[in-house]
Amino acid sequence: MADDWRSERAEPLAVGPPRRRLTRRDRIKEARVQRRRRVAAVTALVVLVVVVVGAVLLGSTMWNSLFGDSGGGDYAGDGINDVVIQVHPGDSTTAIGNTLQDQNVVATSQAFVDAASGNAAISAIQPGFYKVRTEIPAANAVNRLADPANRVGRLVIPEGRQLDDTRDVATDAVTDGIFTLISDASCVDLDGDRTCVAAQGLSDIAAAADPATLSVPAWATDAVVALGADHRRLEGLIAPGTWNIDPSAEPQEILATLISASTAQYEESGLLETATALNISPYEVLTVASLVQREALPQDFSKVARVIYNRLAEQRTLEFDSTVNYPLDLVEVATTDGDRGQATPWNTYVRPGLPATPICSPGQPALAAAEQPEPGDWLYFVTVDLQGTTLFTREYEQHLANIEVAIRNGVLDSAR
Repeated sequence: MADDWRSERAEPLAVGPPRRRLTRRDRIKEARVQRRRRVAAVTALVVLVVVVVGAVLLGSTMWNSLFGDSGGGDYAGDGINDVVIQVHPGDSTTAIGNTLQDQNVVATSQAFVDAASGNAAISAIQPGFYKVRTEIPAANAVNRLADPANRVGRLVIPEGRQLDDTRDVATDAVTDGIFTLISDASCVDLDGDRTCVAAQGLSDIAAAADPATLSVPAWATDAVVALGADHRRLEGLIAPGTWNIDPSAEPQEILATLISASTAQYEESGLLETATALNISPYEVLTVASLVQREALPQDFSKVARVIYNRLAEQRTLEFDSTVNYPLDLVEVATTDGDRGQATPWNTYVRPGLPATPICSPGQPALAAAEQPEPGDWLYFVTVDLQGTTLFTREYEQHLANIEVAIRNGVLDSAR
């Protein structure tokens, strides 16, 4: 029965053309064709990517050329933000342009160079700090740098200034000290916001910072350390002259920069060699120069320096009123008995030798006088008239007579 059922089943029928049996040679040929197709597809994809990237780069270059950015062209408009840039000593126009481009002030250095061509103000521009704006046309940048009103951070310290403000006893006028001058020079308006380094902040740093971080020279370090946390320990270490300070710098950085530059200036004048020749320290020479600056007129600087050295050699107290007035922040020709009796590190009526620090920042003429005093045996001097005539002598009796002349001429008070 089972055999009969199987014999009655229909046989399956083939559908479609008959399948050709591939030879080994045919299979190898077909595989080669497939590989060629895949390589062609990959190559086409790579070419497409290169074309797209090239199109993007070309479009970017054309955009920069037309509208300007750091890659080319020029900016338009009034800028975005105020910014301060620095012109370094010896900077060429190209170097200034590079600084402007780096700070995103101009689109390219070349645009600035082209705009500045033939501009006398840019050719003669002084090193320093200048306020400009980001993303401005190159011609605008030229005009801003050429405008003196945009120079910031310019500090001028006159000869004979001390760190603190001083008050003239006779007129009650206040003279700005070096800390105040630095504070004023640091002020800058950026996008309507005015900032300044506070004079008190400078004083606090002068008192507290490590001398090394303030660039105090080795020849002044012991004297600075000896005065402890008194801000006056930096007196005399910032030389008079014209300086450039970064308005964005911290107080410590500003002081360190000024002291470092002043040290270089002092040493270039021969301070170290002179100190060796005089057999005293460079700091003592600087202190003598500060006394000369405060005690005499320029025509008498070298004679007053000799008086100081003569009195020190004979171990006499200097007895200078300027050293009495110094810690009082006063300017006065004569002093009171009470003031002269105060025991301070500077009062040379009660302190033997030199004051603890310089009493001001001496100018080059005073420093030169301290380095090369005029020959003489004088021990006393006094200014005897309002024109500044000063009489010098070695004899005390003659000095008393000269004082009487000063009293008669109204220079000194007879009650002194």
